[in-house]
Amino acid sequence: MNAIEVAQSRASQPTTVRVTNLNPDSNIGASAWCVEVDGHHLLLDAGVHPARLGRDSLPLYKLIRGLQLDAIAVSHCHLDHIGSLPVAVREHPHAQVLMTTSSYSLAGRVLHNSVNVMLRQRGSLGIRDYPLFTHADVEEMEPLFQGFRYNREIVWGSPHTGRRGARLPTLEFHDAGHVLGSAGVLVRGRKESLFYTGDVCFHDQTLLRSARFEKVKADVLILETTRGGRALPEGFSRASEEERLVASIERVLKRRGSVLVPAFGLGRTQEVLARLALWMRSGRLRRQAVHIGGLGRVFTEIYDQESHRAHRHHPSLQLRDALELTVLAAGEAGSMRLGGGRIFVVTAGMMTEGTAAHDLAARMMRDPRHGIFFVGYADPDSPGGRLKASSRGEPFIFSAATGEVSRGCEVAEFDLTAHANRDDLLAFVAQAGPRAVLLGHGDQPAREWFEEQLAQRHPGLRVIQPAPGKVSQV
Repeated sequence: MNAIEVAQSRASQPTTVRVTNLNPDSNIGASAWCVEVDGHHLLLDAGVHPARLGRDSLPLYKLIRGLQLDAIAVSHCHLDHIGSLPVAVREHPHAQVLMTTSSYSLAGRVLHNSVNVMLRQRGSLGIRDYPLFTHADVEEMEPLFQGFRYNREIVWGSPHTGRRGARLPTLEFHDAGHVLGSAGVLVRGRKESLFYTGDVCFHDQTLLRSARFEKVKADVLILETTRGGRALPEGFSRASEEERLVASIERVLKRRGSVLVPAFGLGRTQEVLARLALWMRSGRLRRQAVHIGGLGRVFTEIYDQESHRAHRHHPSLQLRDALELTVLAAGEAGSMRLGGGRIFVVTAGMMTEGTAAHDLAARMMRDPRHGIFFVGYADPDSPGGRLKASSRGEPFIFSAATGEVSRGCEVAEFDLTAHANRDDLLAFVAQAGPRAVLLGHGDQPAREWFEEQLAQRHPGLRVIQPAPGKVSQV
């Protein structure tokens, strides 16, 4: 029997695992899963919904209010996975807060920046719920955070929960290859095990190497499905996408235009900067200043500081030394000269109003000399998503601030994803050998594709698409 058949043969035995989906949306949203193992309760991630505002962006914490939560484990430091951590800690002050050592270096910075964003939105959008937590809250909670290296077994259950003298549940972080510090989480009870992939990448990136999940086996699997609706084109390779990108940058600079790469501050920015550094080192691009945002600079410094810990390519490549990084001053994006061939790698991949990425794009899009190049996801209803979907010369609404505009600049998208491709995830399910798979972190077509494929490949495997607030006994 293969691994999944072995797991299925045990499926008739009484189970001790319950999983509650706390994401308030049926699509990608605020990642948060409450897992009950042997009577102990663990919260996997504490995110906020990237497309919602105020309290509407929070996980469904009301469903676990009053529960004795033993621990909170954070898979990585993107806001859809960590953005409501202070709210969860405030409601469950006795829970341990566990993450990897690199995430420990990032978490405070991410959360303090989130406070700054909420304070701005309170003023500009009139959201009275904001801030959901304060700088003082983050400072008070940071001493509770605990950082652990990968593949170390950590006891997280409370001795006051469950049967007296019973073995307490444990967890281990496994390198997920998604961003610095990212991890899948392996949870072990007395008889049952559960693995949460978090966001995972099974292919090498410019800096980070692929996930190290090779030895993972689990009875229950919580699987991300981000790219379930996207098949790789015939002949696709990451190297060819990188070649397309550098050729596009060369083309724009040759015509004395400027290049804007809107990128999420943690992960995408550092990957793009590393690629630029390597192209400049090899002579493919001329050496010149690269303009970035302040948050991108902070995370880049942490990437450099953590290079000796991370499982990465080019461990000696220090981005601060390899590149002339120039931080945009407040308001500079709306006034600086854009001609002459500048390169901008600016935080805010979705070009939200009030960000430098938005202001630069609003100025650049009418000029055919310039190029705006996307290297990651942009919500279709965001300014970035609308710009990505626009056609040259056709009017469209970029944002409320700009109103209707027509673009003349070059716009292109490059598939440099930090998420696993769908066939790699299917192969991982076969390797892990679960008897049950819960599908999350994907839109409905993505989850349906996985459910159909898993049913075909593994008849008898229990596949669950848990609705918001749904409790699954597995």
